[in-house]
Amino acid sequence: MKNQLCIVLDFGGQYNQLIARRVRDWGVYCEVKSYKTPIEEIKKMNPVAIIFTGGPNSVYDEKSPHISKEIFELNVPILGICYGCHLMAYTLGGVVSQCDNSEYGKTEIISKQSAIFKGVPEKNIVWMSHGDYISRVPEGFKITAYSKDCPCAAMENAAKKLYAVQFHPEVTHSEYGKQILRNFLFEICHCKGDWVMDDFIANTIKQLREKIGSKKVVLGLSGGVDSSVAAGLLSRAVGKQLTCVFVDQGLMRKDEGDFVEETFTRLFDMTFIRVNCQKQFIEKLKGITDPEEKRKTIGREFYKVFWDKIREEADGGFFAQGTIYPDRIESGKGNESGKGSTATIKTHHNMVKMPEDIQFDGIIEPLGDLFKDEVRKVGEKLGIPKELVWRQPFPGPGLGVRIMGEITEEKIKILQEADAVFRDEIRKSGIEDQLTQFFAVLPDVRTVGVMGDHRTYDHLIAIRAVTTDDFMTADWAKIPYDILANVSNRLTNEVEHVNRVVYDITSKPPGTVEWE
Repeated sequence: MKNQLCIVLDFGGQYNQLIARRVRDWGVYCEVKSYKTPIEEIKKMNPVAIIFTGGPNSVYDEKSPHISKEIFELNVPILGICYGCHLMAYTLGGVVSQCDNSEYGKTEIISKQSAIFKGVPEKNIVWMSHGDYISRVPEGFKITAYSKDCPCAAMENAAKKLYAVQFHPEVTHSEYGKQILRNFLFEICHCKGDWVMDDFIANTIKQLREKIGSKKVVLGLSGGVDSSVAAGLLSRAVGKQLTCVFVDQGLMRKDEGDFVEETFTRLFDMTFIRVNCQKQFIEKLKGITDPEEKRKTIGREFYKVFWDKIREEADGGFFAQGTIYPDRIESGKGNESGKGSTATIKTHHNMVKMPEDIQFDGIIEPLGDLFKDEVRKVGEKLGIPKELVWRQPFPGPGLGVRIMGEITEEKIKILQEADAVFRDEIRKSGIEDQLTQFFAVLPDVRTVGVMGDHRTYDHLIAIRAVTTDDFMTADWAKIPYDILANVSNRLTNEVEHVNRVVYDITSKPPGTVEWE
């Protein structure tokens, strides 16, 4: 039986995929499509709900993304968010104007009786981010919420099942955002909530078997959650047709290469190939300090080593990788829409184009439409042990994006030791489960210190810990001072060439989780 479908039409905002993630939380299958998707194609998809995303433009600028009025005549409930709210008003004859007082951040709104606000207090906090507002709603619409500086924080035409909110219910900062989205899906669209992870696994395995047939599959295995779950799905689908190549570029955490090899040779029935090549990577990275160039160099060299190894035995077949939605978003490839409006934040190692001389029958990305928490759920369903499924995210370029400036063997060793100490202390403190991700960073900074009776001029270590449920936004973790003190004391006493420790208290945004 085919699942009900909610379509998210993408107008170029940074939280577009997060909307889809929230919809799936309620058991409704969701796909992100470009606003350029033809109306006829949308009709064929037979959605039960449509959501317009936010975006960085002003709707009254004719160069901004617009949409045909015909979409409002499909008799499908539509929810407009931020720019999508403006677009609905503008397209249906309302007026959108520039704000006298823009709203950014947490804002109190006053809501009126409406299906969209069922179970939501009259006064509640939402996340605003807009410089325009609806100064006149279209005919047939009524205002259902307002704030101090925004006379139309929400509007609706209930008869035509058209709803719009000025704020972002998809972000965690909107206190009742999840409830508002639930109301739209179940109170207005009457969704069944019939999409569950078991369906995804069964359907994916079936599709993989049909696509792969009797051919081979080669997967670049990092040992992280994403590639591990991808390996699990592929192993379930095609068994020994899968070959996993683990390139140990020497940029992993302390002793991690050995751990990866032991884990995967024990858990999975596959061909496992390990390539140790730290010196080769360090030589290629010599003199490179730009973060993007480091990422690209690591990606290119990874694939060079990878392809050189599998050329010996590969004979056609498919190339698989553990790409997930956030990788595609932050690499500026959000979805297949071709909208070209999402900024490139950073290039991911698994988004680098493969060498032209390597021929595969195709690329397989079994997790390409999932967020991190969904990937973990798949891993659990597949029976992958908790210690692997719930390992913290680790960037594809490894410690290469946690070492500022040029990467050297000495810096790698310092950071590996520092990171091991930090992680050990957090485990001992009993707060590990409260932190989503934590790690050490080696900035290209040396400072003056005093150890014993001697003056030192050595490295500074930065430690980073965040809490988040989706990695689209993140807050810095409030680690107790006594734990920070223990970490600092151990780092400066146990790790050679470290004489100072700082704690990163930057949230995302404006920063990213990683430093580079």
